[in-house]
Amino acid sequence: MKYALTILCAWMVSAIFAQDDQNFPPPDSPVVIKAVRVSDGLSIDGRLDERDWDAAAPISDFFRQEPRQGGEIRYATEVRFLYDDKYLYVGAFCKDSVGVKGIRVQDLRRDFSWGENDLFGIALDPQNLRQYAQAFQTTPYGNQRDFQNFNGNSFDTGWNTLWMVRTQRTDEGYTAEFAIPFKTLRYDSPVNGEPVEWGVTMVRYARRDVEVSTFPPIPQSFTPYRMTYAAKLVGIEVPPPAVNLRVEPYALFQYDDIKEGAAQNSDTDYKIGGDVKWAINPRSVLDFTFNTDFAQADVDRAVNNLERFNIFFPERRQFFLENSGIWAGGSQQSIRPFFSRRIGLRGTFDAETAPIQAGARFTQRTEQQAIAGLLIRQGETDNSPTSNFGVARYLRNYGRENNIGLMVTHRIDERSSKLGVSTNNNTTVTLDGQIRPTSEWDVQYMFTTSIDEHTGETGYAGRLFVGNSTNKFYYGWVTEYTDADYNPGIGFIRQNDVIRHNPGGYYIWRPQRLDWIRRWDPGFFVNYNHDATDPSRFQQASIYIFPVFLWFKDNSFLEMSITPTWQNINFDFAPLGLDIGQDNYFYTRYLIQYNTDQSKKWSLDVGYDFGRFYNGQRNTVRFSGRLAPFPHTALTVDYEYNDLKGVGVEESDLSTNLVTLGARFALNPRLQLSTFYQYNSFDEQGRWNVRASWEYEPLSFVYIVFNSTQIDSFAEPFQEQQVISKVTLVKQF
Repeated sequence: MKYALTILCAWMVSAIFAQDDQNFPPPDSPVVIKAVRVSDGLSIDGRLDERDWDAAAPISDFFRQEPRQGGEIRYATEVRFLYDDKYLYVGAFCKDSVGVKGIRVQDLRRDFSWGENDLFGIALDPQNLRQYAQAFQTTPYGNQRDFQNFNGNSFDTGWNTLWMVRTQRTDEGYTAEFAIPFKTLRYDSPVNGEPVEWGVTMVRYARRDVEVSTFPPIPQSFTPYRMTYAAKLVGIEVPPPAVNLRVEPYALFQYDDIKEGAAQNSDTDYKIGGDVKWAINPRSVLDFTFNTDFAQADVDRAVNNLERFNIFFPERRQFFLENSGIWAGGSQQSIRPFFSRRIGLRGTFDAETAPIQAGARFTQRTEQQAIAGLLIRQGETDNSPTSNFGVARYLRNYGRENNIGLMVTHRIDERSSKLGVSTNNNTTVTLDGQIRPTSEWDVQYMFTTSIDEHTGETGYAGRLFVGNSTNKFYYGWVTEYTDADYNPGIGFIRQNDVIRHNPGGYYIWRPQRLDWIRRWDPGFFVNYNHDATDPSRFQQASIYIFPVFLWFKDNSFLEMSITPTWQNINFDFAPLGLDIGQDNYFYTRYLIQYNTDQSKKWSLDVGYDFGRFYNGQRNTVRFSGRLAPFPHTALTVDYEYNDLKGVGVEESDLSTNLVTLGARFALNPRLQLSTFYQYNSFDEQGRWNVRASWEYEPLSFVYIVFNSTQIDSFAEPFQEQQVISKVTLVKQF
C-alpha cells in the first residue's frame, strides 16, 4: 500500500505541471441581459407568437461545453426575457434541423433525470449570492424539473415550487415558454426603486449528439450552475414586498389489511394535515408542517448487502429534501451529523413510519450568511418513544466562494412507561467549511462531536477533502475519521471506529481524431481503512483501477476495472447469513459494464462482477433494460443475480435473485400512473407499489396509492396491503 500511495502522490504532482486544461476564470464584468416589460399580455402556450416576444432582444451566442469545449454549436438556441407585475417570462427557441424526429425524451415525470432527455433550463441567483441558484428546466414535452444548487455542485432536487411552462414541437425544433412568479423567487428589495440585477445562467442539452451549451461561457469541468460565471439580468422592475404565503393542506384516507398465518387485521384511517410556507421577506422563509404525511413519496428498493459497511438509503420525502443542502455533511454519504431519515422513521434502516405531529423550519440567506433551524415532534409508536428533534445552522460566506459554518443538533427521546425507557438526550456540534483558492481547487472540511446521555460517551468524527477538477484531470484526497463513541442521534455514519483514506484520480482524454470516442477517463482510487482506536490495526483496503472508462459518441459507456482487495475480519461478520471466519483475506474482483445510449427508445445496462470473495468465489450479474417507444409509456426491468461458492466458515453456496419490474404511463406531464413490482429470493419477499397522480392545478395533486408486501420466509406467511387516497391543494397568497 505504501508503494501505491507514493506512486499516486508522484502522479498528482506531475499532473499539476503537465496539464493544459482550457479552464478560464470568471469574468470581471459579467455579460448583461435586458428584460423587457410586457405591454400586450401573454398566453402561456409555448408558441412565442405574441408581439412582446419580438420586442425583446434574443440571446443566441451560447458556448459549447460538450462534447468538445468551444467551437461551433450544432444546435442553436435563442432566448428572450420579459416581465410584468407578477411574473418573469422566459421564451426559448431550441433549433433542430430534423424537428420532432430528433427529440429524445424518455418519460413525462416531474424532476426528470439529467442526461436522458433533451432539455432547456435557466438558473437564477436573485440575491447575487454567487453560491446559490434556483434552477428551472423543461423538456420538449413540457415536463418540469426544479431544484436548488449550492456552490455549483450540491443539489436539492426535492425543492418544488410554483411556476408554469408550456412547449411546442415543430419541424424546426421546439419552443418553451416559462412563467415564473416573483413570489416563487427570493430576491432583495430594490433600493430607491432602482431596477434589480440578478445572476442568470442558461443551459441547452441536445441529447442526440450529447451537445451541452451554456450562456454565458462556463468551463467544461464545471456544472452550468457555477454562479460565479453568471450573466447579469437587468431591467426588471420587481413588485414591492407583499404577503407571500403558500398554504398546502391535504386530506387522506388509508385502508390497511394485514394477514399473518390465519390471523387477519384490518384498519381504516382518516387524516388531515398540511404545510404552510411564509416568505417573511425575500431573505427569510418560515415553514410549518402538521400531521405530516408522505404517502406519495417513492419507496425504497430492496438491497442485498454483502459489504461490511452500513448502506446509505437516500431521503425521498419532499419536506426534508427541500433546503437539505444547507446542512453540514449533506453532500456526502459517510458522515452526516444530520440525516433526516432518522425523523418520521423508527430507525436509520427501518422504513416503518412514526407519526410526525408538527414541525417548523426557518431559513435565511443573504450575501454574507445563511441561518437555518428545524424543529420536529415525532409521536410514539409501539417500538419508539415520543421524540423531539432540533437542528440549528449558521453559515458564513467570505471571499469569492468560501464559507465556514457551525451546526448543532439535539434529540430528546421522552420517557415512556409503555416501552420501559427513560428520557435520553443526544447532541452533536459540527464545524465545517469550504475553501476555493481557485475555481479548480476545492477544500472541504468537517469536524463534529457527539454527546449521548444514555451511554455517557463523547465521540468525535471528521472529514477532509482536497480536490482539483479541470478539463484534463481530476485528482483528490479524502480522509475520514469516526471514533468508536461517535453517535449522532439524528445522523448517519458508514461505520464506527474507522479512519478511511481515499486518494485517487483520473485523466480526462477527449481524442480529437477519434470521433467515436467522446471521453476516456482512465484512473484509480485507493481505499484504505484502519481502526481509529488503534491506528496500527488494519481493517480493509482496495485499489479500484479502471483503465477502460469510456463514453462513446452517443454517450453509451464501457467500463473494465480490477479491484485488488485486502480484508482483516476480526469481528462477527455474516453477510446474507454466511458466517465469515475471523482471518486475513486477499482477493481480486473484476468488473465489465456496458450501457447503450440511454436516450433511445430501448436501452440496456449490463454488468458482470466476478472473482474471489473472501475464501470462496462470487459472481454477480446486473441487468437493466428500458423500453420507451414514446414519452407517454416506459417499461423497465432490473435484475441482480449473486452466485456465491464455498464462502465462509462452512464454505457455503448461496444464490440470490433480485428482480424489479416497472412501468410508467402518462397522458401528459400532469396525469400519470407508475408502478413497480420487486421480488427478492433471499428473504422470499415480494412488493407492489402502484401510484396514480393528477396535478389538477400547479403543485395540487390527487393521489391513489396501492402498496402490497408478501413475505414467505416467515414461519407463517405474511401479507400486508394498503390503499391510500390523498388530495392536496396549494394556494399562494
